Amino acid sequence: MEIILKYFPDLTERQREQFAQLEELYRVWNAQINVISRKDIDALYERHVLHSLGIAKVIQFRPGTTILDVGTGGGFPGIPLAILFPQAHFHLIDSIGKKIKVVQEVTDALKLPNVVAEKARAEYVERANYEFVLSRAVTRLAPFVDWVRHGISPNSFHELKNGVLCLKGGDLADEISEYKGRVKIFDLNDDFEEEFFETKKVVYVPLSTKN
Repeated sequence: MEIILKYFPDLTERQREQFAQLEELYRVWNAQINVISRKDIDALYERHVLHSLGIAKVIQFRPGTTILDVGTGGGFPGIPLAILFPQAHFHLIDSIGKKIKVVQEVTDALKLPNVVAEKARAEYVERANYEFVLSRAVTRLAPFVDWVRHGISPNSFHELKNGVLCLKGGDLADEISEYKGRVKIFDLNDDFEEEFFETKKVVYVPLSTKN
């Protein structure tokens, strides 16, 4: 929990309580339905919670923002961001029902009214509803953008235009080459000093329904 407060010291008491609950909740549910590797469960706050919150170093979601988290797995990055931005609305989807069960149980325990969890595939989600679509290492960038581009709302009200925000790592030159400068990459090692973040990035692709 200390690592979260190190980088986000201005949390409300309620947010601190919710973040503090995450470890016990995920240990309990991970023992029943494996959504986090055994190795990573001991580094939950660094490798899952803080990594998810890297998106908050790129953008501050304004009240009323609608956000889709595709392939959320156990609820990352959606659940940590939903705690941080309680006035934004998060739709967390995954094609695996067992994972969505964990997401729903954690969401209920945290009493997060701004989260909806659903078993669904990205290409079947209702179109033109979201300011931003998130993912964490779901697939290569090009097919992912094709899946979700028609779900992006044309109404933009952030400094960043509506689009896709993906948490990725490693060498991304090949993935982003076809976007010809439209992609913007934010290095998380500029914000977080831990070794885990040396190669971690947020990849942003602006989109609109007119594309």
